Amino acid sequence: MGSSTTPPFNPADPLGVDDLLGPEDLAVRDTVRGWAADRVLPHIADWYERGELPGIRELARELGAMGALGMSLTGYGCAGASAVQYGLACLELEAADSGIRSLVSVQGSLAMYAIWRFGSEEQKQRWLPRMATGEVIGCFGLTEPDHGSDPAGMRTYAKRDGTDWVLTGRKMWITNGTVAGVAVVWARTDDGIRGFAVPTDAPGFSAPEIKHKWSLRASVTAELVLDEVRLPADAVLPEATGLRGPLSCLTHARYGIVWGAMGAARASFDAALDYARTREQFGKPIGGFQLTQAKLADMAVELHKGVLLAHHLGTRMDAGTLRPEQVSFGKLNNVREAIEICRTARTILGANGISLEYPVMRHATNLESVLTYEGTVEMHQLVLGKALTGLDAFRG
Repeated sequence: MGSSTTPPFNPADPLGVDDLLGPEDLAVRDTVRGWAADRVLPHIADWYERGELPGIRELARELGAMGALGMSLTGYGCAGASAVQYGLACLELEAADSGIRSLVSVQGSLAMYAIWRFGSEEQKQRWLPRMATGEVIGCFGLTEPDHGSDPAGMRTYAKRDGTDWVLTGRKMWITNGTVAGVAVVWARTDDGIRGFAVPTDAPGFSAPEIKHKWSLRASVTAELVLDEVRLPADAVLPEATGLRGPLSCLTHARYGIVWGAMGAARASFDAALDYARTREQFGKPIGGFQLTQAKLADMAVELHKGVLLAHHLGTRMDAGTLRPEQVSFGKLNNVREAIEICRTARTILGANGISLEYPVMRHATNLESVLTYEGTVEMHQLVLGKALTGLDAFRG
């Protein structure tokens, strides 16, 4: 029951999740939210419509100056933030646009994390400080044209030639590919799957941009082509052999998506709530009708349950107890619910919901990509199914 000490109900935080955040957490959130409001939101609809992310290098340097690149990593110029703080940053970035959060996720949770976790000290010193500032942008090459959910079937191959490595193959759907200075590329070798830090100015390396996307349009997406790219022996990541390496990177990136998806959902919910309060039909705001209130209530329940779930996973990551299956739980639930929130928000906005004057359709189409990358719905269902039953259904 309420009392004189009970705080008033806050529509923006109905569960009081902010009470779980400390002053540093709130400062990180407010800093990233302010940057996104200033640097992204005034332009994002135009960027999305044009299918471009102009000034990506400048944006990367600004994100680096905020400490948002490799945010939860320690040393080498990285911020050493908590997992919860990194998650809050992802939420605020994706509330602006999934493409901006993807830029940060791929840079920090995939490319930088791979080098930080599996690289040599020389590789770390060479790449990480400049990646943390945004001077060097990174990409992560795992998915191939014919191999996505089953990376063990990859065809990209690295063979020995004296002390050198020679890489041949193709990677597909690579965020940051055309602007990257270093590509972390995973390839088959005679000794199993290995990772390589590939300077993108190496002869034989190219990254043609993928066009004609109807999702993540304000994001740089490329194909990586490796045509007998010769690398020195020290280009291989020494601490990663087999799929354990790239899959652990994906777990780190998926964690950010658990938070990020709720940012897209929040932006769409906020747009719908504001519209419902001001749009009048039949003589009163549509927010005064029962069916609209039912939609808003259901959206709020799923949105804030998702934020609470993300925070729970963040505290587990900070405690060192987060399991990959739990990240699958979060990614599966939060992206799926975020899409439903966006679709419901679109119905509240009516025809205006399809206009780029509002963020809803943009977020909905972006989330169609987020639903697929870093593990499809089906793959996360099977991860959880295996964990629940002890039976592996991945191969039928």
